Order: sequence, then C-alpha cells, then structure tokens
Amino acid sequence: MAVSIKDIQKLREMTGAGLADCKKALEESNGEIEPAVEIIRKKGQAVAAKRSDREASEGCVVVKADGNFAAIIALKCETDFVANNADFVKLTQDILDAAVAARCKTLDEVKALTMGDSTIQDAVVARSGITGEKMELDGYCVIEGEYIATYDHQGKHTLCTMVALNKAVEDATVGKNVAMQIASASPVAIDETSVPQEVKDTELRVAIEKTKEEQVAKAVEAAIRKSGVNPAHVDSEDHIESNMAKGWITPEQAAMVREIKEKVAAEKAANLPEQMIQNIAQGRLKKFFKESCLLEQEFIWDKNQTVAQYLKSIDKELTVTAFKRFTLRAE
Repeated sequence: MAVSIKDIQKLREMTGAGLADCKKALEESNGEIEPAVEIIRKKGQAVAAKRSDREASEGCVVVKADGNFAAIIALKCETDFVANNADFVKLTQDILDAAVAARCKTLDEVKALTMGDSTIQDAVVARSGITGEKMELDGYCVIEGEYIATYDHQGKHTLCTMVALNKAVEDATVGKNVAMQIASASPVAIDETSVPQEVKDTELRVAIEKTKEEQVAKAVEAAIRKSGVNPAHVDSEDHIESNMAKGWITPEQAAMVREIKEKVAAEKAANLPEQMIQNIAQGRLKKFFKESCLLEQEFIWDKNQTVAQYLKSIDKELTVTAFKRFTLRAE
C-alpha cells in the first residue's frame, strides 16, 4: 500500500531509521505506526545478533558536565563512516544527556534508562539495524566535584577527559588546561599516594628486573669487548651467523663469544649488589611517578613547572580531586 510522507517522517523521528527503512516498515505494517516501530526494532535485533562476534573498534566518545557531576560515554560501532555520521553522534549525545540528567553511576543504569518509548539499550539495538553494524555502549565513567572541566580532543569525539578541582576558579581556562593535560599526558593517578599499591608493586618489580638485566648485559658487553670482538657483531645468534658468513668474525671467535655470554652472565647474575639494584629501581619508580601522576607531571604549557605548581600559582589551595580519560584509539 501507499504510505504518506508524513507518516514516514513521523516514524523516522520516533526511531531514527532512514527514510527508505521507514517506508518499507510502513508498507509491511499496512501504514500502522506501532507495528512499523516493532518491525524496525526486530530488524535491529536481527542485525545485532548476526554481528555479535564482530569487533566494534570505532565509535563516538562524548563528555558532559552538569554542576558537580560529569560523565563520559562511548557508543562503539565497526567503521569510522558510521562513527562520524551526524545521527550517530546525536544518539550518543542524547544517551549521555539522559545519563547525566539521571545521575547514573554505572553503564547498566544507563542502558536501563527510558528513551522515547523504549530503553536506551533497545535504542542502540535499533540503530544497529539501521546501520547494519554491531553497536555497543562502552567506557561509561563519572566524576563528582566542586568544579568540573571537560575536554573533547579537537572536537573529534574520539578522546575525552574531565577533571574535578577542589574549588571554583574564575578563569575557565584553568580547568580546561588541566583537562587538556590529561588528554595529552595520559596520567594514571592524581599523585603518588593515589597510585594503587598493586601498580606500585608491579612497577617496582619490573624496574628491579630491568635493572638486573641491564647490569648483566653491561658485564657481558665489557667482557666481549675485552676479548677483542665488536659487541655489535655478536649481539644475537642471527648476527653471529651472518657476520661469520661475511668474514667479520671467525668461527673460533663466535664460539668464544658464546662461552663468554653464558659464563659472564651467570657469574654477574649471581653476584649483583642488592642495594645498588634497589637504589636504581627506586629511581626508576620515582621517574614513573613523575611521568604518570597528574600533579607531578611537567605542565604541557610550561615545562618549567609541574601541574601542581601551575595550580598553586592560580590559588595556593587549588588541586585536583578526580579525573577520567577515555579513548577508543590504541595508544
């Protein structure tokens, strides 16, 4: 049957589906709006089920603050073509608006919110039917604080940050500068005291192992050099074989180097000074804190001061109480 453009537009407003999909759904439902809505929803469910094993690695990330509450959310899809579509971006923003208004703390709470005459989760499934791609909500996080600033990196909806300060500041660029710092430097914690103990233990363990490996490697290199062989010619078995073929080292030298590597490495590993290893490892850990803790990082706008010093220059009591950063991009 023929359907009116008015009904097609009404169905499009209700579902966000394309004009062709709305027309087809209305034709199948003999012009009835509600059955047509159900047809579009079922199409979305079918597409979502069919593509459930696909990877949704693209998407739209948005951030919003409302008073002392802010949130970031990502709506993921399969291609950047869909991610950059205006309707897709609007849907993501509409979902975030609803989540912030309801002060949702978890992603499950967001999914259960009502949007129109269905839940947000149903709306996402329905959109999957429209685009033909797998879609899923991800990355929902919130912060609360006395003053909150947000940042959408270059306005591209791929990387968003938000930061809470302990008090309001007259200059809005202060909060934005810190939010941009978070986007650029990707800190893991506010300061050293807020780094989880598990992370500290892991970083120290890695630092100790790396230090031991370096000390052993230095001893082996020194012994090889003392033997009269260029260490660069024998730094791997592949190099040893290829450099013998080139005539750069003899088979006798190769055998000697292999023996040196085994003997010196074992001796050095068994006699590493524990205190020296700990001191070097602690230095590596301090470097980790300086690079990974927001307040201790070099301020991106002035390398001569830390973020903490920048905030103190604005107000002696000013500091960060919370922050979040989310991106779909591999870094």
